[in-house]
Amino acid sequence: MATSPESAFRSEGVPEKERFDCWRELVSRTRDSEVTSVHRDDFRAEMRRLELGPVTLLRTSFPPTRFQRTARRVRRSDQGVFHLTLLLDGNFALTRDTGGTETFGPGNLHTLDSSHPFDLRAFDTRGQAPAERRIEAVGVDFPAALLPLPPHRVHELLGRGFSSREGTCALLSEFLVGLDRQAALLGPVETPRLGGVVVDLVSAWLARELDAEAAVPDDTRQRALVENVRAFVARHLHDPELTPAVIAAAHHISVSYLHRLFTRQSDGETVAAFVRRRRLERAHRDLADPALRTLPVHAVATRCGLPRAAEFSRAFRTAYGLSPREHRRRALAGPGQP
Repeated sequence: MATSPESAFRSEGVPEKERFDCWRELVSRTRDSEVTSVHRDDFRAEMRRLELGPVTLLRTSFPPTRFQRTARRVRRSDQGVFHLTLLLDGNFALTRDTGGTETFGPGNLHTLDSSHPFDLRAFDTRGQAPAERRIEAVGVDFPAALLPLPPHRVHELLGRGFSSREGTCALLSEFLVGLDRQAALLGPVETPRLGGVVVDLVSAWLARELDAEAAVPDDTRQRALVENVRAFVARHLHDPELTPAVIAAAHHISVSYLHRLFTRQSDGETVAAFVRRRRLERAHRDLADPALRTLPVHAVATRCGLPRAAEFSRAFRTAYGLSPREHRRRALAGPGQP
């Protein structure tokens, strides 16, 4: 039987004296460094690891901690791993072998690799009670050799902070956060493909920052473009005018190229079919949400870009085998109710 690609650690389930060492060992599997913390005797942390083929997704919450990868440690053991971290809460102060210190706050993304020394101090947001001071981050680790870019060019970006709210970096960050949220639902069959998507998005982002798109293979750029399209659709599902022509124009490509590329990268599913499916999935989810129980069915459909009630009802019944009202009634029924 296939095993789940996801594993989790919570300090509450580990004897107090062993918590810090257990968490440190998990971190060091892909981020080998000397880890220290003034909170080691009362270390409260959580970590979720999701294996995506050669890519490892890490979501962790921990108190102020220091990570040091020295030159000696690099010489002793270097697996050639590329590290990317999106800081969600707290602060980082990063000192590299090139000198100088960069400080990152929530919403910043930065990169490192195991072939270069670094000293990373994670510290809390001031004003919080000591027990509440946490650093929250999501990151990915994978072999640096998977990046289709010259190592000396990638080195130019190591240690720099980037905003996760702009351009391709925003798409990458949204994808990582979404992967973390869906970790428990992902199976071993689909995770390797998602790992490939992560590498494609990282490559496309780095190439854009380096103005080196031409160095990225066509298939990598195409896969990244399709992920851009999917993310654009997710942000604009509410718009009933979201058509292939609108999507193509937003990405500066022709409608025919969009159709050809999307269908090839989506196992034959067309752009229009993808939009329709995502709208129905969102309506299906929202109708089952207790917080939206007072919102009329037609209003839920309109929020999902499906303003024509009769068409929505027919499409919903075709997709799920029952009407929107019946789905809502069953989903919101109390325990034991038919």
